[in-house]
Amino acid sequence: MTTRNVTVLEPYYGGSHAHFVDTFSTHTRHACTLVTLPARKWKWRMRGAALWFAYDDNGWTRRPVDVVLCNDMLSAADLRAVLPKALRDAAIVCYFHENQLTYPLSQDDERDYQYGMTNISSALTADAVWFNSRYHLDSFADAAGKLLAKMPDHVPRDLPDRIRRNAAVLPPAVAVNTDLTSAKRLRSTGGGVRFLWCHRWEFDKAPEVFFKGMCCLADSGLDFEVVLVGEQFRTRPTAFDDGLRRLGKRVVHAGYVPDRRAYLELIASCDVVVSTAVQENFGIAVVEAILAGCRPLLPNRLAYPEVIPDAFHEDCLFGSDADFRERLLAIATHTDRMTAAHIIDLRTAVASRFAPATAIAAMDDAIEVLADTR
Repeated sequence: MTTRNVTVLEPYYGGSHAHFVDTFSTHTRHACTLVTLPARKWKWRMRGAALWFAYDDNGWTRRPVDVVLCNDMLSAADLRAVLPKALRDAAIVCYFHENQLTYPLSQDDERDYQYGMTNISSALTADAVWFNSRYHLDSFADAAGKLLAKMPDHVPRDLPDRIRRNAAVLPPAVAVNTDLTSAKRLRSTGGGVRFLWCHRWEFDKAPEVFFKGMCCLADSGLDFEVVLVGEQFRTRPTAFDDGLRRLGKRVVHAGYVPDRRAYLELIASCDVVVSTAVQENFGIAVVEAILAGCRPLLPNRLAYPEVIPDAFHEDCLFGSDADFRERLLAIATHTDRMTAAHIIDLRTAVASRFAPATAIAAMDDAIEVLADTR
């Protein structure tokens, strides 16, 4: 195995993006340089980050680089065009956390397809394109084809197939210290269940479905608690305010937890991690919660069927909103069939697949092959 010089350009250093590059830079066997920009003004990042990385005096362009690892929040085509001549032979890898063609919009927004076209150009320009799930790759390639079909004439042919041929599915590494699970309160024989919401407080996570389910449990007089974490922004769906008011003291925590250790300890104190999302290309926070010992209850769609091993689909994935509420009731009354032993088996299976020793090693091998062929 040969060590390569890898420069990671992160134009939106926050949330899952920060988790990805921090985990990669910590565990990669290659020599890694990390250059970042703050996680704000994503539209400006997509249009201007490549120029800043190439032209600002940040030092990395004066050092040897075999591979540049960037992501969908940056134009790989722009980066390729403005790289100094000394770096023109460096391979570019573009990692897709999300994309601007399939990301759902609120009813007040209208899609600006120039950002989707930027994603398409990046997928065609980069020497390698990595997606965090098969679902994400397929949905993006399909959406790219539909967008290009809207062109009035001179439609480029076979671009979705070219994207697929240039792409690979390499899920991110996720690691949680197993000693944190000692904080879990064992409630399998009685007592109130603690439910965890660990997503952004935004409409694409369908919080109204989550709170309707929680309020149904509350109306039934059941004993349970709710922990809500995840990033919040200047505005949030009204479902949060209404739901928090109705649940009252059952909500034992509501808000973003910036300290990593405190965050992990909090999710390890929960029993069930819940998602009702209508948009999710992987779900790092859900995987973290599973590794911290939570039993997942997730929709049978998006990337979740890939994240959850097949043997656990029946117990962990729900099909409809009504099914979701029925599953919640069974869990809250301790009548569901998933035992503590099953949860441990699930955590072991998930940990083995997404551990840095597995996930980062796969990326390192791909980087070495790419650098050799480049």
